[in-house]
Amino acid sequence: MTVRAVQRRCVACRQLLDRSRLWRVIRLAYGGITLDQGMGRSAYLCPSPACLDEARRRKRLQRALRCPVPDAILDALDRRLSADQPPASEAR
Repeated sequence: MTVRAVQRRCVACRQLLDRSRLWRVIRLAYGGITLDQGMGRSAYLCPSPACLDEARRRKRLQRALRCPVPDAILDALDRRLSADQPPASEAR
């Protein structure tokens, strides 16, 4: 019997991917929004500039989590994206 990877759908591009390749945004059961760990309603997002921009512009995370998402969460995802991208001088 083979073990299948857990698949989740990006809220922006709607692509079905392995859960480990996506960012997880959670509306905690006791209130608040966090990234990566916790119990509650989750939404998944591809770690790409296009998906982050789409989620921000069309309020995809707010709709999926059914609550307002603070700008601090979107800024944290933007910082992660910047940290993952190599500087232009290193990219070849």
